[in-house]
Amino acid sequence: MPVQFHPTPLEGVILVTSTASEDSRGWFQETYRTSEYRSVGITGFVQDNLSLSDSGVLRGLHFQRGDHAQGKLVQVLTGSCWDVAVDLRPDSATWARWWGVLLTSENRKQLYLPPGLAHGLLSLTDGTLVSYKCTQEYHPPSEAGIRWDDPDLAIDWPRKPSLVSEKDANLPFWKDLWA
Repeated sequence: MPVQFHPTPLEGVILVTSTASEDSRGWFQETYRTSEYRSVGITGFVQDNLSLSDSGVLRGLHFQRGDHAQGKLVQVLTGSCWDVAVDLRPDSATWARWWGVLLTSENRKQLYLPPGLAHGLLSLTDGTLVSYKCTQEYHPPSEAGIRWDDPDLAIDWPRKPSLVSEKDANLPFWKDLWA
């Protein structure tokens, strides 16, 4: 199953596509092989997470600071979501920019975000199951985030969320992170 790695408008963010083998039983897809991913600098996963969301649930924009910054490989296993990355790296050519992509169980795309990016998603269907491979373990003191509706970022969400956690609704704005 050939894997293809596609650059995105954000420095270091990679969209991954691969072909599934289909037959009368259904389909089979290889979702990760260290040697393939290592060839483009995607390595070192130490924690796997799953999230389940109904339609309209927004999660994010989340990140971890400092030595605990996480790279993430994100894939939708069931359902669909609008997945967003925001570049937080001041030395990056794409600092303060965002990029989003539709991830679905049908398109089977993966999105890799290197450490130093915020991540968020808006579930577009009930029962959206998302898998995250992370390069650092969750470290509560390093946890941080940015408001999903920050006017300085002006993320073009496909629709307004119907549910945002109280924690996410009270995250700081972009300008407050750099004050």
